[in-house]
Amino acid sequence: MIDIKTFMLVLAVGNIAFAMLMAGYARSGAVNPAMRMWKWAKLVQGIASLLAYLQSAGVPLWMSVATASVLVLGITLEAAAYCAFFGYQRWRRMLYPLTALCLLLYYAAPLAGASARDMGVMLSLMIALFSGAMAAALLRPGRPASALQRIIGVNNLVFAAAMALRACFSHTSLGVVSGAPGVVQSVAYLAGYLLMIVNGFGFLLLCKEKDDRAMALLATIDSLTGLVNRRAFFERTESARLLAARLRSPVSLMMLDLDHFKSLNDRFGHAAGDEALCVFSATAQASLREHDIMGRLGGEEFALVMPGTGLAGALHAADRLRLAVQGARLPGLEDAYAMTVSIGVVAVEPGEHINAALARADHALYAAKSAGRNRVEAGQAVGQVARQCA
Repeated sequence: MIDIKTFMLVLAVGNIAFAMLMAGYARSGAVNPAMRMWKWAKLVQGIASLLAYLQSAGVPLWMSVATASVLVLGITLEAAAYCAFFGYQRWRRMLYPLTALCLLLYYAAPLAGASARDMGVMLSLMIALFSGAMAAALLRPGRPASALQRIIGVNNLVFAAAMALRACFSHTSLGVVSGAPGVVQSVAYLAGYLLMIVNGFGFLLLCKEKDDRAMALLATIDSLTGLVNRRAFFERTESARLLAARLRSPVSLMMLDLDHFKSLNDRFGHAAGDEALCVFSATAQASLREHDIMGRLGGEEFALVMPGTGLAGALHAADRLRLAVQGARLPGLEDAYAMTVSIGVVAVEPGEHINAALARADHALYAAKSAGRNRVEAGQAVGQVARQCA
């Protein structure tokens, strides 16, 4: 079995190396603020492990207490980094007072006659407590968690259990079975080593996972309105169309355009135009179903696909949306600008390409504009368009 001093040296070198690795990574560009906190956590833990390695047998109690305090502060920073990373609210009100209380009890223990063994038990219990808190933050009971989070969370949970068992078996009053302490100590060492490796690389991977999600969001979502962008709209619409074809289910399509949008920009500026787009988007999304697909195609032009809805239902939904937009108001421009929308609606024919359906819906939208705006117009069927072209 590995001895405690060698184990402390391994932890010191590993944690300090992780801190240096993260410091170098942070210099390469913008990183999650929690990573900076994590970097300091690893550095403080590495220093604490190095101090423990340098201590010889029979050192004064205050030196052991000081080293343990540094370790607890490092673990607290690690827990804080997880809480900041996942965006938990009010964690400072719980974590920092809990740390202060644990340290005060730890400092008061020698005054109450606690032995070095008792101090070791208290330290193991504190480490188990904070590791368990990190496991809870990662596993997020009642909230979705990625596979990576669960792996790191379970690792923290195993280490917390190992440290709790170590504390229990280290207490002389429990009547430990012969041989159990060595087994528990080995498990605690192994769990601690795995914790350093899994948590170190795991946090970097969590940051990358979060960045990948953000990049995917930027690639599919219009940053101003929160709707899907043009590329994502076509991808999702094609998938919905193919599914509807297999299920022999109807699909309807709308083209929507804000009325007098150019005059709004000219009179009140582009900031007012952006506000109008945001208000329209929020109003539209509030009246849509979860599986409806609405995207911003460009400027003030939007498209909406309604899977499972025929032309009659789509016309009714379009008029309901038109009335909702008519009732919406722009902050600060309530009396100066009345927002309205014109809508063209078509039923997507089986096998019809989405571009062809958009062209028919756009033609219906133009008819709504020509007829006075703030209207809903149904587009011509494919057969009617073909006869006109002939």
